[in-house]
Amino acid sequence: MAQIQWFPGHMAKAKREISDKMKLIDIVIELVDARAPYSSKNPLFNSVINNRPRLIVLTKEDLADESMTKQWLAYYQNKGYYAISVNLHNFNEYKKIIQVSKDILKEKMAKEAKKGLKPRAMRAMILGIPNVGKSTFINRLAKRKATVTGNRPGVTKAQQIIKVDKDFELFDTPGVLWPKFENENIAKNIALIGSIRQQILPREELFIYAVEYLIKNYPGLVEKRYNISVDLQDDWVEKCYDEIALNRKIKPVRGMTDYERVMDVFFNDLFDGLIGKITWEFPNV
Repeated sequence: MAQIQWFPGHMAKAKREISDKMKLIDIVIELVDARAPYSSKNPLFNSVINNRPRLIVLTKEDLADESMTKQWLAYYQNKGYYAISVNLHNFNEYKKIIQVSKDILKEKMAKEAKKGLKPRAMRAMILGIPNVGKSTFINRLAKRKATVTGNRPGVTKAQQIIKVDKDFELFDTPGVLWPKFENENIAKNIALIGSIRQQILPREELFIYAVEYLIKNYPGLVEKRYNISVDLQDDWVEKCYDEIALNRKIKPVRGMTDYERVMDVFFNDLFDGLIGKITWEFPNV
């Protein structure tokens, strides 16, 4: 697959603004998708965060493989990061984000107080690639609709400061991707979590990648969802298309299986979590 490049102008501008505002920030809360905790982590952020404390939050844990989420948390913690996971639909869990952030900053704020500096609200910057749940995350923390939310990449366009409580403020930014994906599996993984549009990649290639991965790593999920049998033998792709079409009563087009419609059904089921709880990579990267 050719090298994928994706760097709209508003993302380049956001990166510059992140760098400019970093001096005002006490802690960075970096959101990654629990279904692809490595692929959804933007390597560009390392160059702009500098030495700021960083809390990595694995979002959408309800859609990911629970055992893999635990392994990924251990992976990042072993690398020296603070790391926790959240279900964006659970309001109560957001309180622990604020508490963990305050605990991380406790020593710093105590030093400022000892120097006689006036007490102030801690300020956190929220970073993440598109569609990892930043807007939903912020709205939950702020207990109001503080940002525009949507299920498509790039909904948040401008930076804004949001007051959570008297001791804690959030600095929001648009989702930022890096200029190009050297590893084609990273591009595929973030397409499978909805962070880039499927149309950027060869869609059939993405379908084959996803189905093959699921059959190898989550045997039974695809078979159970569509009541089919797939064994990755010769012509398995063709058979998979045909059997899903038969199961979902997708009408042929000019006597041939409607591949596009089959892929529509599969990807919609995948994004809605109807196939199962899936993590697209293992923490040995």
